[in-house]
Formats: sequence, C-alpha cells, structure tokens
Amino acid sequence: MIRPRAVNRRSGGRARGLVILSLPGLWVAAVLGLVYAVPGGVQWAPAAVAAPVIACAGTGRRRCVLVSGGLAVAAVALPDTGQLLGTEVAVLAVLAVCFRLADRRARLAAELDRTREVAVAAQQVLLPPLPQRVGGLAVAGDHLSASRGARVGGDLYEVLATPYGVRAVIGDVRGHGLEAIGTVAALLGSFREAAHHEPELGGVLHRLDRALHRHLRGRAHAAEEFVTLMLLELGEDCGVRVINCGHPQPYRLCPGHPGQPSARPLETGEPFPPLGLFDPGPDPKGVPCGELLPGQALFLHTDGVTDARDAAGEFFPLLPVLEGAAQTAAHGGALSAPALVDAVRTSFLRHARGRLTDDMALLVLHRDAPRVLVHAASARTATGVPGVPRP
Repeated sequence: MIRPRAVNRRSGGRARGLVILSLPGLWVAAVLGLVYAVPGGVQWAPAAVAAPVIACAGTGRRRCVLVSGGLAVAAVALPDTGQLLGTEVAVLAVLAVCFRLADRRARLAAELDRTREVAVAAQQVLLPPLPQRVGGLAVAGDHLSASRGARVGGDLYEVLATPYGVRAVIGDVRGHGLEAIGTVAALLGSFREAAHHEPELGGVLHRLDRALHRHLRGRAHAAEEFVTLMLLELGEDCGVRVINCGHPQPYRLCPGHPGQPSARPLETGEPFPPLGLFDPGPDPKGVPCGELLPGQALFLHTDGVTDARDAAGEFFPLLPVLEGAAQTAAHGGALSAPALVDAVRTSFLRHARGRLTDDMALLVLHRDAPRVLVHAASARTATGVPGVPRP
C-alpha cells in the first residue's frame, strides 16, 4: 500500500524538478525581456551567459547544459549589442566548462549510487528486516541511526525461532552511529549461533560476553566499552524469561482489559550491569516474568527513544504513547505489531522533529490469538463444556 505522505513527497519532488529544469529557459527569457524592455544604456544580453551555469548547478544533466547554452547563444545573437563575437565566445567558453563539470558530476553520481547500493546491501545483511511471524508470534521492529545516511548504528535486535522457544535480543552499544557497527556485528553473529545451541538463556549470555571481549581485545579504551542488553525467551507454555543487563525495561501491552492499564512495565527483577562491565558468573538465570497471553504483546526499546527531547527539552512520553496505541487497538478489536511500531516511530519523529542525537530501536512481539480460539473460549464460557456450544 502506498502511503499518502510518500505520494505527496514524490509529487513535490516532480514539481521541484520541473522548476529546476525550466530555470535556464526562464533566465534567458528574462534577459531578452530586459533587452527589449530597456533599450539602450545597460547591455543586458551578456547576462545570458549564466544560463548554462544555472543548468549545471541545478540538474547537472549534460543535455540540459547544452540546451541552455544554445539558448544563451541565441539570446546573444538576437539583439544588436555591438559586442556579438566577444559575448558568444564567452558563452561558448562557459558552456564548455559547465559541460565538463556536468560530465564529472554524472560520473560521481553514478559512483555514489553504486556505493550506496553496496552500503545498503551490507547493512541489510547485518540487520535484515524481521519476518512478519516467528514461532507463532507476530513480530515487528524498526531502527534509526543518528549518523546521517546510515541505516544501522549502535542499536541491535534479533528474533529467532529455536528448539527452546522464541528467543530475542535487543541491545545498545556504547556510542552510536557508524563507530558502533563492528560491535553490533560481533554480538548479532554470536547471538544467531548461540540461540540455537544453548539450552539455557544464561549460556547465550556467556557466548555474547565472550564475543564482546574477543571483539574488543587489543583496542584502546576497551575497558570502557559496554553494551546494555536484554535477552528474552518465550517458551511453548507462553512463559516469558528475561536476562536484563542494564537495559530499559520492556512493556507488556494488554489491550481490551477494563480497569487495567493498557501498557505497564514488565517486572524483570534486579538487572545485571551492562555487558562488558561484569562477569556473568558460572550460571546466570533467566528471570520468570509470567505468561504472554493471547492478545498481549511485549514492547522493547533502547534508551534512544526515551532520551529524545523536543524543542522545549521535554523527554519523549513513551508510556502515554503506548497507552494510546494500545487503547486504539482495543477499539479496533486487535493489536497490530507493525501498526504499533509505526505509531511509536511517527510520534517519536514528531517529538524530536527528525533530529536524532542517539540511535533508537523498537521491537514488538505479539501473541495474536486466532479468531477460532476466541470463539472456542466463548463457547467454553457459555456452556462450561470445552468445545461444546450451548443448545
């Protein structure tokens, strides 16, 4: 589905492109208008030499530069200025320089496009888009980098279906932007391997800790590097287990429960210090955090979300935004993980006015109940007999 904003941006881009294309012709027309409107005195015709310069600075297309140069030559030749030859030589000299610059600009633009393609491919390998469903859960995530032009930064997340249930990680590397990508790659690679082979969540934490120390070995200021991290496991019994290493608390969303808040922090116990600043010990345990019931969702985020400030210096009000999104979903009848992520992202960018001082990441895990299960539950409630409707 094409969003209205995207359509408006494309329409605005086309309009700006047409204006830029027409600027050299408008300039030549203005010069000719001055020549005939103000006869004698100031010689306006030589000003037409600026037409190829405008074309070169605007579109940078060689064909546009040539056309504007031809218009400039014609504009100089039409009026009798008494300096025809010298002015046309000047126009041709400027045209030659602008054509050369436009050619160089075209080659650089093509090289930049290829570089961007390589960068996008590398970033998608590092942090690929999440699948819509993982192990029976609806999943959605989003991330923004504080480095301009980059799609990944120092925040990371991943969700995997493993023999031990659905396992997820979300983390925030010290620093942000491109400088933190190496650490992100090391941690994600370790998690994708460990999540499938370690029966206990503590074993996954040990693997990540070793991977971080290997990555930082021999680096200056390695002792100061750390990662806030949260490991999460959802078993087949709907039970949630969490290991929190200095990361912001997640939220449990419970839309459609009268008298209860739609969003509330998930109690994960006393957190460990950030990874890299402590020894996990021989047997770190995941903290049981209750069950994720059908219709409920878990919302995880990095501190780049809650630390964002508006022009008045106010922090981003994440909990009210989640409450509003969950209540809207309740009125609509069902929570949608992608819609929730989109709503929080939109509110966040509006609050920060698009200016990011830190990376941010959002992750939603939603146990969406199929309608048939809801109907079966209603039948059990009405009859007292599982699966048997009341006559």
